[in-house]
Amino acid sequence: MRFLKGNVPHHDLTYNDVFMVPSRSGVSSRLDVDLTSTDGLATPLPLVVANMTAISGRRMAETVARRGGIAIIPQDIPTGIVAESIEKVKRAHTVFDTPIMVRPDTTLGEAMSLLPKRAHGMVVVVEGDRKSGHVSPVGIVTPADVIDEDRFAQVHEVMIRDFAQVATDASPREIFDLLTAQHQECAVAVEDGRLVGVMTRKGALRSALYNPATDASGALRVGAAVGINGDVAGRTERLLEGRTDVLVVDTAHGHQEKMIEALGHVRRVRDAMAPDVRIVAGNVVTAEGVNDLIEAGADVLKVGVGPGAMCTTRMQTAVGRPQFSAVLECAEAATAAGKSVWADGGVRHPRDVALALAAGAGSVMIGSWFAGTHESTGALYTDPQGRMYKESFGMASARAVRMRTRDQSGFDRARAGLFEEGISSSKMFLDPERPGVEDLIDFIVSGVRSSCTYAGARTLSEFAELATVGIQSPSGYEEGRPLHASW
Repeated sequence: MRFLKGNVPHHDLTYNDVFMVPSRSGVSSRLDVDLTSTDGLATPLPLVVANMTAISGRRMAETVARRGGIAIIPQDIPTGIVAESIEKVKRAHTVFDTPIMVRPDTTLGEAMSLLPKRAHGMVVVVEGDRKSGHVSPVGIVTPADVIDEDRFAQVHEVMIRDFAQVATDASPREIFDLLTAQHQECAVAVEDGRLVGVMTRKGALRSALYNPATDASGALRVGAAVGINGDVAGRTERLLEGRTDVLVVDTAHGHQEKMIEALGHVRRVRDAMAPDVRIVAGNVVTAEGVNDLIEAGADVLKVGVGPGAMCTTRMQTAVGRPQFSAVLECAEAATAAGKSVWADGGVRHPRDVALALAAGAGSVMIGSWFAGTHESTGALYTDPQGRMYKESFGMASARAVRMRTRDQSGFDRARAGLFEEGISSSKMFLDPERPGVEDLIDFIVSGVRSSCTYAGARTLSEFAELATVGIQSPSGYEEGRPLHASW
């Protein structure tokens, strides 16, 4: 990356402070761009779901992995539950979405209450042994089927028995054409009469555009976080036994002695059990922090202090750094050492993701932006105006601290809760146009692919080399914002 006219700034910059200029390009189509991450994980997309309790869980992990990214299960979740979540992600189908299943005698009210857990908008009525997974579909129910129906009626009374079924080896084009011909939105995939998954028309299109992020055995990839306190080595060992694909050693202030000590424990266990698993550590914002954590055993550095939507660190402590400059400096230091960085926080638009990658990030970690989606872990609420939302909170907030210290005495937990550097409750509204995480991935990927074509880059490595960035005033940033209504 280079600055326009060689004007290297003498002050630090946020994503809003910079813009990209187009260059002569031989890339004629966005589909000619390869977005494989350059962080050593080589995921098909350079997108990572932040290890935040209100955002990243099993549903999010498998959905994002099907589209080429990876999610990190938070450190506050008990290790046994994390291992179960990883196992379920590994068992999930790499192409077809996981169905919402109910028995024929399930009430309509209960069935509809499950719909917000997935974006495909359909409940599959099944018969058979759900514990073993050997169930057969006998009908489907959508919100349109329950209009004016008694919520205590049973699903078998209203379910559609004539639904689209496809084989698991059917191509995305075949599934799309079948659904279009039958005027249906979602197909049920079966194998030897057993329910495997579901796919919408839009899902069929996505399956043709995206490659799933899979491990050596062909299962979906997922990561897990480890804190720097407690039995670090023991949790690392259990996570590796559970087949985590990446270990994230995480704390707000990553450039500290306790992090270096924890990294030593994680690296020793990793080297003994699964030397190919990458270790991510952070957060840092300086080249010195990058170099120290690399020396301690990190393969990837998580960059960002204070840019996140749920974070109050900068306002409370004055500590942090504008994110674009932090990523730029840290990526340069990591690259010189043969390592990479994740840009963590501060992205609110596709342009921000593109700028982070232009600055040299191997992948971009997203938190609050994904909180307001069907797949995030929180419960779905509706405000008095009828807008759907989910609650989110920062991982250094009093709410998160209470969860993290649940094994301590009441006095110690209350005392720890007095010190917080994050928002404990925030409403993240679902965008009616993009209510699912896949909708946001489409939005982001479309923007990043276009950014690469403007720079003349076919890969992210070329993009980081060819991108030309300028500095703009606040009014320059405002000039680029679209108007959804006339002025």
